[in-house]
Amino acid sequence: MPASAATDAAYSLARDRYAALGVDTEHAQTALAAIPISLHCWQGDDVQGFESAGDALGGGLAVTGNYPGRARTPDELRSDLDQALALIPGRHRLNLHAFYGEFGGKRVDRDAIEPEHFAGWIGWAKQRGVGLDFNPTCFSHPKAADGLTLSNPNDGIRSFWIEHCRRCREIGAAMGAALGTPCVTNVWIPDGFKDTPADRMAPRQRLAAALDAVFEKPFAKEHLLDAVEPKLFGIGAESCTVGSHEFYLGYAISRGTLLCLDAGHYHPTESIADKISSVLLYLPEILLHVSRGVRWDSDHVVTLGDDLLAIAREIIATGAPERIHVGLDYFDASINRVAAWVIGVRNMQKALLAGLLEPPAIRAAEAAGDLTARLALQEEAKLLPVGAVWDRFCETHGVPVGQGWLDAVRAYEHDVTGKRT
Repeated sequence: MPASAATDAAYSLARDRYAALGVDTEHAQTALAAIPISLHCWQGDDVQGFESAGDALGGGLAVTGNYPGRARTPDELRSDLDQALALIPGRHRLNLHAFYGEFGGKRVDRDAIEPEHFAGWIGWAKQRGVGLDFNPTCFSHPKAADGLTLSNPNDGIRSFWIEHCRRCREIGAAMGAALGTPCVTNVWIPDGFKDTPADRMAPRQRLAAALDAVFEKPFAKEHLLDAVEPKLFGIGAESCTVGSHEFYLGYAISRGTLLCLDAGHYHPTESIADKISSVLLYLPEILLHVSRGVRWDSDHVVTLGDDLLAIAREIIATGAPERIHVGLDYFDASINRVAAWVIGVRNMQKALLAGLLEPPAIRAAEAAGDLTARLALQEEAKLLPVGAVWDRFCETHGVPVGQGWLDAVRAYEHDVTGKRT
């Protein structure tokens, strides 16, 4: 039986099974197609960037592995992204860091970057119908060597990073205007202390004032959405992170920015799934960085586990997934980097599809106070044929069904990435 015939047969049975439970599988697929995932450029080159004289990776970040074929130029990275996007159903986005600009072989310091340095990325995105998101790069730089950027007590250093973030907002707004879709520009800084500080208040006061200076200029929300990202701790910032969850939650609510919830930035027993509905009560939109922290913020490739399913289920359960901007955030150099993108995005989509296919009887049982039925139905739903609906979704969008995409990645590795030295 040809693959398409097998997919059709399995889907027909799955559609009928879900219909009996009050679920419209066609509607679920349409809804899934409307949810873009923002791929993270830094998976493709191990967070190296394209500054002409790059500094060693810092800011508590570390990439492990030496799988061959890392992208070394913007053209190589765009080629790898094209290959990944060709194997992922739907239309998605790309998240760029500031040091991925194209600087013509010149050293352009970060307080001098301009939209013109990202013209190649904007042109690429426009040609492919891909939206762009953006981040300041407040690490891997001499002025971040002491682990403090926007909270630095040195006025000159702090002003440097304020100007960098201001310029990143200008670039993000230019991207949004050019592409007709808002650019989520997310500020994350590594600021913190390895050992116990004597004064926690002053760095946070400096950070709040610096952020106010960064966000001083207004931009149309049709072009730019500002986000801030907290963290529990980091390497070299084990005793105090200036931009903690509590700091940024208060800042986002009081200033009206988006709050970024990163799946790896909390205690290992915490899940951002439970935080989504709480934060959405006070903020109109949020940003998610979906990762897999095997040992806290270790940024492993996203797999289809309970944590991911819970996050995706909550995105759908809000009833307004358009208020939640979903991006991925991991960097694994131990496996093929293109495959890492494909695995992660497809798993994120599978989890969202599972949420869209949840039988309404589960909520109805809870509303009726029948908690026995709620648990029973939740468990029965785990073995419903979501895979058959996923295969149909992939086939409809012209991408390989099942593991067929791996053959394309292997061929690309043989012809392209495997020839890079």
